[in-house]
This record gives sequence, structure tokens and C-alpha cells, in this order.
Amino acid sequence: MNPNTSPTEFELTEADAAESIRPLAQRYKVAPGSPAESQLVEANLHLVKHVVGRLMMSLPPHVDVQDIYSAGLVGLLQGIRQFDPQAGSSFESYARVRIRGAILDEMRRMDWVPRSVHEKARKVQQVMERLEQINGRTPTDNEVADALDLSMTEYQDLLAQIRPAAFLCLDAAVSSEDGSEMCRHETVPDVVHATPDMNADRNELARIIGERLERLPEMQRKVLALYYFEDMRLREIAEAFGVTESRICQIHSQAILNIKNYLAQKTELNSAPKRRAA
Repeated sequence: MNPNTSPTEFELTEADAAESIRPLAQRYKVAPGSPAESQLVEANLHLVKHVVGRLMMSLPPHVDVQDIYSAGLVGLLQGIRQFDPQAGSSFESYARVRIRGAILDEMRRMDWVPRSVHEKARKVQQVMERLEQINGRTPTDNEVADALDLSMTEYQDLLAQIRPAAFLCLDAAVSSEDGSEMCRHETVPDVVHATPDMNADRNELARIIGERLERLPEMQRKVLALYYFEDMRLREIAEAFGVTESRICQIHSQAILNIKNYLAQKTELNSAPKRRAA
């Protein structure tokens, strides 16, 4: 690096380009529109492809993969421009959040999930909530199917139908304390703009989700753990358990709806006015 070059404007040497992107991104901030920024984008295209590949399996056929990929590129560019190398966070993790967030924002703008699908998802969630309140535990597949007056086959078909809506459940708009709306992907820590209050809210959300995970049926816990923490595809999870991919998709949808239901209950409880002490 040229000693006369500012920290935010630099040229990559061949040695720099050969290094992994993580240490490179952590050592420098790049100038918008610079050749270095272009090289960082190119070196991280695999992140966009990976995120798009995981999301596309949840989208209906009419969604154009190029539109989703383009949104992911925008997210990657935002991540590169906003990443703080001094914050000690992994650039790859930060970029994945920005890519996923940009894609989800674009999908909402496109309004690609039909209203009928949202209505069916809400109905299943309401039944789950009612059964849990009655039994004091997470309902089983059979219990939910019976409450909906469906056979198990019909219930599994319903889970497949509402999967696109369930996919966005954890990223649905939620109200913040000031009355504005934000998406749950935005509650992932932003190493550039996070404040102590924001981090406290995010930590609380993570704690609540952790509570729910502990109470989920074992198979649902395993599917979520392998998908979100081990970064396995649903097809790979299906192969590991010796079941069909569609069955794993159904389990994933039900697990997400369970978490969505729990978050809704917690939000309602926290927003309810507290009784004054007598």
C-alpha cells in the first residue's frame, strides 16, 4: 500500500488480491466506486449466490431469480460500504445479513406472497396459539391437524402451501418503541450504527427465540439448528434424516410458525398495560 494513500482510498496489490477477503476487509475501508471496491464485490459474489440459493427454494416459480440476485448484489455493496473494520466483527457474517435483508426487502416490495397464503398461515398460527394456551405446551402435528379438521396428509399439504409466508415470518415487520416499523433482519447487530439500547433490544429478541427453541419438539429443533447454525440445505438435512425434502420443509414451516406464535405472545404481553399495585 502506498504510504501517501489515505486509509479510505487505496489500490490493491497482487498480493492483497490473493489474500482471503476477510483480513482484507478488516484492514481497510474502501472508497465508493473505487477499483478496490469492485474487487471486494467480485471476491464476495459467492456470498450472494449462497444466500440466493438458500432463499429461492422457498419462493414461488414466478419469482425471477435475477431480480433476487440483483437485490442481493445491492445488499453486498451496502455491506462493503458500511462495514467497520475496527469493530472486530466478521465481514462475511455482516455481509450475509445485508444481502439477506436487501433480498427480503425486495421480495416484500414485489408482494410475491398471495393474500390467501398469508390468511392460511395466520389461521394455522392462531390454532397453534390456542392449543398451546389450553395444553401448556407446543401442540403436535396431529393436534393441529385435528383442530383444523384436516387429515394428516391434508395438513402437510397445507404446510407446504403456506411455506412462503412462514419463510418471512421472522422477518415480518415489527413495531419499535417509537412507533415506527422495522424488519427483524434489521435487529441483527449492525456494527456501524448500533446503540446500547438497540443492542439490548436485539439481545432480548435473541433470548426470547432461544427460550422457544428449547421448548420446540426435538425434530423441529434439529432442523432449525442444522439449517440456520450448521448452514445445511434442506435437501442435505433430509438426506441426513432419511426423509423427503418436502417433509423437512413442512417441519421447518411448522417450527417457524411456532416461533412466530411465541414472539407474538411475548409482544402482546409486553405491550399490555401493567396493573398498578394495590
